[in-house]
Amino acid sequence: MATQKSSFWLTPKGLAALGLIAAASYFLLIEHRQHVWQFLPFLILLACPFMHLFMHGGHGGHGGHGDHGKHEDESDQDAYQRGLEEGRRENENRHHH
Repeated sequence: MATQKSSFWLTPKGLAALGLIAAASYFLLIEHRQHVWQFLPFLILLACPFMHLFMHGGHGGHGGHGDHGKHEDESDQDAYQRGLEEGRRENENRHHH
């Protein structure tokens, strides 16, 4: 029987970590408001790479943005080989024109 692994954040340790993060964030924002505001633009810029890393799981990663479902049953090695061949063809076409 296959069991689905639950998220770390839903375990007792994960919930305790979330509580600690929330409490630290609250006191940082309340007690050190002046210090936080000066770094806010940098925090927003820092959020971009983290969102890119952690939020790509919802749409299947980087492969196939333009051709959804076209190569679903393809193995990683086959996909790599196909991409390599397509890249070589594009490179040849670019040099001939």
